[in-house]
Formats: sequence, structure tokens, C-alpha cells
Amino acid sequence: MIRVGIADSGVDGPARKSVIARADFGFSGKPGTLQDAPRDRAGHGSAIAAVIAGIEGVELLDARIFDAELRTSAAQAAAAIDWLVTQGARILNLSFGLREDRALLREACARAIDAGVLLVASSPARGASVFPASYPGVLRATGDARCAPGETSWLGTQQADAGAAVRTPCGKVAGASAGCAHVSAALTRLMLQQPSAGREELLDAFRRGAHYHGAERRTQ
Repeated sequence: MIRVGIADSGVDGPARKSVIARADFGFSGKPGTLQDAPRDRAGHGSAIAAVIAGIEGVELLDARIFDAELRTSAAQAAAAIDWLVTQGARILNLSFGLREDRALLREACARAIDAGVLLVASSPARGASVFPASYPGVLRATGDARCAPGETSWLGTQQADAGAAVRTPCGKVAGASAGCAHVSAALTRLMLQQPSAGREELLDAFRRGAHYHGAERRTQ
């Protein structure tokens, strides 16, 4: 089994069956429990989780850092990353981006990477850099309109390393957040196929298996 950590707005719907532990960061509630009450007020985390939950051999860890307004702080995100690592996550899906670099978040990401965890964070296709995607060792993922569901791209651009489909199956989440989830799903499948592979081996396999290489070339 591969444990995938999701730091987002919580997980409800069918994907919730795959959640083995959850915790709240910045909200009321007892960490690590699985109450029956609805959890995801925004629908964002549930849509992200649905991309990954359908993979056989996956267990989800649900770290809630957003409420309905999809706002969080570096402290909340850092605490969630630390908790996900302690719960045995092999890969973290971080479908969010903060505008400011904060030491707390940077250091939490570094600790996770040092522990051998693969971090995948969303990065906009254009515009200013965001965090945690811009931290060393974090895989920057975005949406790529060329990619159908199940397809990936290796971009290697200033904005992003990898790309994938721009929408979640339910259609509720689009853009970099959705692309990040699909990239995480593809890497999770590779982990299941190569459980002893390290980060560079997995990324090399991802690159080789990508359906597209390089940025999309748009014509007028």
C-alpha cells in the first residue's frame, strides 16, 4: 500500500472511504478521527482526492488546511506537512500556492524531502511563482490542456516541471490544482509499480512515460 497525503479542504464523497486518518489545522475538531459529519465545505479537497482515491493500493491521509474560502497560512500548511510525514505518507499532494516565502513552510518541506517523501505542488501556468512549488526539491505541477485524463507531460519550464489534465473528473476543480492531482496520481502508480524506487528513479520514469515533452506551442 502507498499512503498519499492531501493537504486541502478535507475529503468527503466516495474518496472518503480511502481515508485512513485525518487531522485539522486551524479548525475545531479532534485530529486523526473519522467522524461521519460532512467535512469539505469547499469541495476542492474532495475533487482532488477523487483523482487519487481510485488507484488500487492507495490509502489517503486527509490534512484539512482550508475552510470554505480556500484560505490558509504558512503555519497551517507546515503543520499539515509535518503531520502527513509522521503518518507515513510517501507522496504529498499540495494543490495550493502561497504568494510569500515563509521559513516555517520552507523548513517543513525540507524536512519532508529529507525523509524521502515526494512533494508535488501546484504552480500556475503563467504569472508569479508560488510556494511551496518554488522550494528546492518540490515537483512543480500544473494543468496542461494537451493532456487527456491519464496523460501527462514533462514541461521543464520556468513555471512548472510536469503537467496533466486540467480538470478533475467531477469538473469542480480546474487548472493547476487539477493538474497537480493528476501528476500525483501518475507518480503514485509508478510508486506502486516500483516500490523501492527513489525520487530520481520515479521522476525519470515519469519523464520517459510522459505523452508530451516541452511546453505547448501555441499558434495565432
